[in-house]
Amino acid sequence: MQSITDSAVLADQINAKIAEISIIADELPAVVIIHNNLTFSVEYMSDRGLKLLGISLEELRALGPAYHERFFNMEEAKVYVPKIFNALERNDSQEWVTFFQQVKHVDKPDWTWYCTGTKIFMRDENEKPLLSISLALPLDITHHNTSIVERLQKENDFLRENFHKYSRLTGRERDILKLTCLGKSSQEISDCLFISPTTADTHRRNLKKKLGANSIYELSQFALAFGLI
Repeated sequence: MQSITDSAVLADQINAKIAEISIIADELPAVVIIHNNLTFSVEYMSDRGLKLLGISLEELRALGPAYHERFFNMEEAKVYVPKIFNALERNDSQEWVTFFQQVKHVDKPDWTWYCTGTKIFMRDENEKPLLSISLALPLDITHHNTSIVERLQKENDFLRENFHKYSRLTGRERDILKLTCLGKSSQEISDCLFISPTTADTHRRNLKKKLGANSIYELSQFALAFGLI
């Protein structure tokens, strides 16, 4: 358990690390957010982001994890949040996780699209991820080709409608799904995963049943939407 002194030292280290980015944050063409990976709360957000949300940094910190439910589409978060946690577990300082998300601005009734990238920003004394930094770029859909906007919306709808199906897949089934959609035969899958071709066939049948898919094309929709390929 940390002593009061240790906690104070850690707080000073966090503040010093945040100060490094806060100097230039508002010069960047993105909202900068720094999360505490232990408390799942926001430690810092650039002024641009605070104005868009209509909140102060002190209020944002006080919200803790509830910040996510207040400002983000939580149906989409079910898809990208696990990707962030997986990246933190891999603990690779060079790895970025990128994803689309919808954010609620204070002055707009509808969601605003963002493309966000997240990576490790600071580690603790045990080299575990302590802070993560995200750069969130708003997408001005009025300046995008209509077909691109429609595709984004369709992908978003597919994620929402099918997350419950995908979430029931085991890790092995997700491996099978990926390899199947990459065009691998049952024999090739068995070679890759060190299982028998019969077991590979069984997994493929179970995949179609769980996902309600009748073709490789329909399976590929899941693999693409959930970032397997």
